[in-house]
Amino acid sequence: MAALICAGISAHAGKSDAIEYNASRIKPYSNNPRYWQYKGEPVLLLGGSKDDSLFQIPDLKEHLDLLASVGGNCIRNTMSSRQDKGFEVYRFKRLPSGKYDLNRWNSEYWERFSRCLKWCSERDIIIQIELWDRFDYSQEHWKLSPWHPDNNVNYTNEQTGLADNYPAHPSQDRQPFFHTIPGMQRYKKRYDRVRRFQEKFVEKMLSYTLDYGNVLYCMSNETSTPPAWGRYWMKFISDKAAKSGLKVCVTDMFDDAFKPESSAKLRQAFDDPEAYTFLDISQVNSRTFNEAQWVKLMWLDKQAQKHPRPLNNTKIYSDGSTGWGSGTPIDGIERFWRHLIAGSASCRFHRPTAGIGLNETAQACIRAARKIESNVKFWFVTARMDLLGECQPDEAYLAAKDGEQYILYFTDGGSIALDLTGHDRKFNLSWVNISTGNFAGNATLTGGGKVAIRAPGKGGWVAAIVKGQKRR
Repeated sequence: MAALICAGISAHAGKSDAIEYNASRIKPYSNNPRYWQYKGEPVLLLGGSKDDSLFQIPDLKEHLDLLASVGGNCIRNTMSSRQDKGFEVYRFKRLPSGKYDLNRWNSEYWERFSRCLKWCSERDIIIQIELWDRFDYSQEHWKLSPWHPDNNVNYTNEQTGLADNYPAHPSQDRQPFFHTIPGMQRYKKRYDRVRRFQEKFVEKMLSYTLDYGNVLYCMSNETSTPPAWGRYWMKFISDKAAKSGLKVCVTDMFDDAFKPESSAKLRQAFDDPEAYTFLDISQVNSRTFNEAQWVKLMWLDKQAQKHPRPLNNTKIYSDGSTGWGSGTPIDGIERFWRHLIAGSASCRFHRPTAGIGLNETAQACIRAARKIESNVKFWFVTARMDLLGECQPDEAYLAAKDGEQYILYFTDGGSIALDLTGHDRKFNLSWVNISTGNFAGNATLTGGGKVAIRAPGKGGWVAAIVKGQKRR
């Protein structure tokens, strides 16, 4: 019961105390498991940040304050320590010889992590942690890594089978580091030595995170490794939590989710709700644009209906600085809103240069979503494109609880006909300008038939439409 003790529940706490404590933690919403609830209340997770290993940045507190000030309540936090910007530190202790000891910890790394957990908890910000980032273990990052046999005092190349260099792109999955699990096709007995240090690291992380109820666990960043790798760590974490009377939410992120219909890894995750408490579908935000993305989202929505769980997007690509399909800032905004209309539980703008982070555009988008949420809760509506008429491809998207509440999104101005047949009442419409994040006017609609609605101008617009009084 170590974690329960740290969190304020004594070792003599009864079963009812543990149940009450778990009830306040982040978990699928009891009334609509496609969304999250935290502290017993449903929450829509929205975010954006300027880095992935967010706990490492020197101005973390100010960045979290900015996120919270615009209505953001989630961050991505990779447990990475690769040297990208110069302020990162490794998790292991460096000896005077210059080598690392994988049995000893760098206190600065863990103090940074502890502060991040504390500050996020104080602001009701949900942290989605990623244990392993494949980019840390290949190419130039591998040469500097404490896990490299030349850089530690704990094992050699010969003992582990780890090579000096992995020059191929990590998507090719050449690194034995991700095949240390018995039963995997490429597993070898000598990898056990590496896995024991991997387990020590995860146990160390859990000694901090299990004390907090605002943590989600994703095993990998866009992995192309067989699912057995992530499944091992999902079970490892869940079992450790269970020993403390805790329930945690775990998943993995598959690289080929940008083509979900053909992803065998994604299908096995959809079919196993016991192992995958939620799903991260971030990769669908790359290489797909406009209505083609919506088609993929509707396919994912259909799969999720079999075993309803939250669908998270911890990375919405959008900066325009890459050639593989990140898209432009406008693409990012459109992806963000299509996800919200489609019923995604979490939308976070990826860090630059693959995303817009938490720039002014992202801030406005988050504020706009919260303005809409103040009128219509996203977890009360579902995608209802069948209620839109006179709509051009990729012009507008609709979520609704027919006859009661609607969220209407225009990608770039335009006009549609909303089918309000059979609802003989007034409806109140409130416009939000996505580019500013502010309310931008109201209107009254008269139901009973198809009603023409035109966006106030070009650019992105969203409207909350709620039922008013019946006509007399």
